[in-house]
Amino acid sequence: MISLVIPVYNEKENLSLLMERLEKVMQSMKRPYEIIFVDDGSRDGSLEILKGFIGRQGVRIVELTRNYGQHRAIMAGFSVVRGSIIVTLDADLQNPPEHIPALVHTLEEGDYEVVGSFRALRQDSFLRKIPSRIMNAITLKITKVRMTDWGCMLRAYRRRVVDWMVSSQEYSTFIPVLATLFAKRMTEIPVEHANRHGGKSNYGLRKLISLQFDLLTSFSEFPLKVLLYVGTVLSIAGVSFGILLGIARIFYGAEWAAYGVFTLFAILFFFVGGIFFALGIMGQYIGRIYHEVRKRPRFTIHEVYECPKVSLDS
Repeated sequence: MISLVIPVYNEKENLSLLMERLEKVMQSMKRPYEIIFVDDGSRDGSLEILKGFIGRQGVRIVELTRNYGQHRAIMAGFSVVRGSIIVTLDADLQNPPEHIPALVHTLEEGDYEVVGSFRALRQDSFLRKIPSRIMNAITLKITKVRMTDWGCMLRAYRRRVVDWMVSSQEYSTFIPVLATLFAKRMTEIPVEHANRHGGKSNYGLRKLISLQFDLLTSFSEFPLKVLLYVGTVLSIAGVSFGILLGIARIFYGAEWAAYGVFTLFAILFFFVGGIFFALGIMGQYIGRIYHEVRKRPRFTIHEVYECPKVSLDS
């Protein structure tokens, strides 16, 4: 069985067309399947549209208690899947569902555990592409796994990898990176990228930056190492600059830099800024520790809707 997991947050304009295209694709594969829509606290009537799909082949609806975010919503879907192959897909139709057979074929023929995808001729704006490229570069640095596009959620997973991710107790979750901890063989294929069919993107610049910080502090100690190196360099530079100022004062007199007032303020502001930056990074890690210690659930499922099985009494 193939399980599709699709997070939904305020996507009412796309759901009907998405459902039609999904049914056409999955029926053409001639294999058992299920389509799991995860309503991530939608407020535009998306849940009501999803409930209208109940009774259509393989459809199951997972309703979360509130908006948890894309990755936790997918994890909620992972917790109820029944298939041996799991495919994740966004609901905005920017990544066409017609690529699902290619993902499954690559997974099975190449005996891979994860098959990712990268968006060819990406249709997003320049302001979306730049943060994504930065995120891809940083993710490569963290994981040491060479993948072109970590932000594309059109991906296929083996069931054992999904089960390991679900059993992981980490509060913060970036699914494509988390999968690299459990998958031995990974690859990627190119997919088309279309303009959004309807509605507006739920990933603004603020969310992208927040996701980047979440990725960095959840899977790497790299920012702490950077602070250590930068702090060391600044300390050496501060001592050297102090020696230079002392020598210049001897040779040129106190008038050389307004008796040192402006130089003092420049140094002070520089180091105060560095301290606040360092405190911010450490605060991110302390916040992660706080969430992990509390052991609160990553998501809460309010209800799962599906067509009840009919039992025939003999």
